[in-house]
Amino acid sequence: MTAAETIGIINGKVSATADSRNSGGNFWRPWRVPYIEPAVNDDAQLINETLAGHSAAFGQLVRKYQDRLYNTMVHVAGGAEDARDVVQDAFVQAFVKLDTFQGSSAFYTWLYRIAFNVAASLRRRKRPVLSIDRAREASGIEPMDDADGPTEGLEREERHRQVRQALAQLSEEHRAVLVLREIDGCCYDTIAEMLELPIGTVRSRLHRARLQLREQLKEVLMVDD
Repeated sequence: MTAAETIGIINGKVSATADSRNSGGNFWRPWRVPYIEPAVNDDAQLINETLAGHSAAFGQLVRKYQDRLYNTMVHVAGGAEDARDVVQDAFVQAFVKLDTFQGSSAFYTWLYRIAFNVAASLRRRKRPVLSIDRAREASGIEPMDDADGPTEGLEREERHRQVRQALAQLSEEHRAVLVLREIDGCCYDTIAEMLELPIGTVRSRLHRARLQLREQLKEVLMVDD
């Protein structure tokens, strides 16, 4: 299979889900999604079929994990557009490097490492400024409650913006741990495996990340109190 055909497969799968954002799917407006441990045996079968030349099997892996990966990458990459690029690139790289996957960890863990490296590289190149419009796109504002008046809705939207902006200002290593724990809902063991860190390091980084986020949001928290 040529590189163009590979990208075509990935583009088709990712774009199809991205287009479902207007229908209320998870792909477009994530904040927190439940963490479900991947079924490694099913993945292993799909991987073996892909390596045997059945590219449609890899398409099933894309459909299985693209939403969850996107939901996480929105916060890691800093915006919806960048997250889509990261997810697409990560799946392309995963397809190309699939024969190097040793199966010692879950496929999603391996895929996440690829995506995180892609996102980190992208952020270093772009260093984007998180504007209000970009922040709104980054993880999506929940629809206003019909009971909220204009003032309450604007205040709530501003608090969401401040939280996302504060999250984007954390270092990559602290943001990654915080997103995986608080947004993706991963356990410490899974985070340690994904980031290839000792559990003690995961705990200390998470503690520092929470302190830094709380400090940056001190005024917001005081208002909420």
